[in-house]
Amino acid sequence: MNGMRWIALLVWLGVCFAFAGLGAYWTADEVTGWYRTLARPSIAPPNWVFGPVWTLLYALMSVAAWRVWLAADSPLRTWGLALFLVQLVLNLAWSWIFFRAHNLGAALAEVALLWVAIGITTIIFRQISPVAAWLLAPYWAWVSFATALNAAFWRLNQG
Repeated sequence: MNGMRWIALLVWLGVCFAFAGLGAYWTADEVTGWYRTLARPSIAPPNWVFGPVWTLLYALMSVAAWRVWLAADSPLRTWGLALFLVQLVLNLAWSWIFFRAHNLGAALAEVALLWVAIGITTIIFRQISPVAAWLLAPYWAWVSFATALNAAFWRLNQG
């Protein structure tokens, strides 16, 4: 059984980083192309910051989901993990909407929905594993900043 715990961690890491990889694939060319043409808000960090931050966040998210997966089977655990997967899809969708579709307004609405989904997931995770909820806290904080950043890009680049 102990070996299965570690295999499950590898699975969660694989799931999360598969989403991260697809998002990065959709984003990479746009960062050096279209994204460079945008008016840049003063709160925008240098582009090199995003890779290390997202790598850390996806690692923390993986461990959070794993810790919840380790808990006793329950409807709450099932809901928590389902919502975790929903927020992963929403996170990926944001990359497509912002970087591929170049729709800053729709991306802003979508990231607000993502923020809510992360919040609900965190609240549910807290009931199952407080450590898992704390592991999601930096992600929720970063998406809070990302929402403000998206809003600033949208405001500066309308039309």
